[in-house]
Amino acid sequence: MPKADGVFEGGGIKGIGLVGALTVAEQEGYTDWRRVAGTSAGAIVASLLAAGYSARELKEIMMEMDYLDLLDYTGFWDVLLHPIDATRGVIWDYGVNRSSPLREWLDDKLSARGVKTFADLRTGSTEEKYRYGLRIIASDISDRNMIVLPQEVKKYGQDPDELRLARAVEMSVLFPGFFKPEELNGSYVIDGGILSNFPVWLFDRDEAPEFPTFGFKLLEKEQRITGPITFLKEIFYTMLEGHDNEHQEESNSVRTIPIPSSGISPLSFKLTDEEKRKLFESGQEAARKFFKGWSFKEYRKKFRE
Repeated sequence: MPKADGVFEGGGIKGIGLVGALTVAEQEGYTDWRRVAGTSAGAIVASLLAAGYSARELKEIMMEMDYLDLLDYTGFWDVLLHPIDATRGVIWDYGVNRSSPLREWLDDKLSARGVKTFADLRTGSTEEKYRYGLRIIASDISDRNMIVLPQEVKKYGQDPDELRLARAVEMSVLFPGFFKPEELNGSYVIDGGILSNFPVWLFDRDEAPEFPTFGFKLLEKEQRITGPITFLKEIFYTMLEGHDNEHQEESNSVRTIPIPSSGISPLSFKLTDEEKRKLFESGQEAARKFFKGWSFKEYRKKFRE
């Protein structure tokens, strides 16, 4: 049974595409995931995988999930119907929706597998970056720094072992303005995608690796700028992708499964069953194509030896 590390990109509700690719990776024999990491939606997938869920089980969870249950306000018109509460949330709390429903939902799923805090995912390694089987990316906008959880929660006076997985993932998904930010010892923490939406480098070391790290990346459909709304959207997507693209060398590209997301918005919480199926199958197709040309031996020889 081959070992692997996995890194999952953020993409809002499009995480079902990541799961589609994951099912094919498991069909290829990659079921022994030693360490996993992710940002935003990728953090949700990574945390469930670290807790012991299989790709088949993740598919069931994502397909059955009603994303609207996680929101206080389900769309633009809902905000208009509750203008005072929505405005109060933006002005006083810097966000419209609470993230606690998502945290509670995820905590239930993880607890069902006996995983609650990062202490449950200790690997036994003495190396700091490999100490836990899961790592999560968040953004500290007060100090303008990327946070790699759980280790860097120490900076805020907390014990990494005692940090709940669901809370770490919650911090990673806090899309600015859409969700209220988390406070950590006086700092405001939001969506990890602001600083690194695809941290495929997270488990790398200087010497040749014993087994591969696979990246699972959601591709945004190119869009023409036709007005102020598409202009602002492209600014935001550039902000999400720019940092990681700058460091997306060939050595990273060849170990990354690129998953087309069919132009579906990361905030389309009213995702239909057909759209879920389309994203899932897109992930499957992308992974099949990837593994047809994948050779860890060739990768190591070309890039790591």
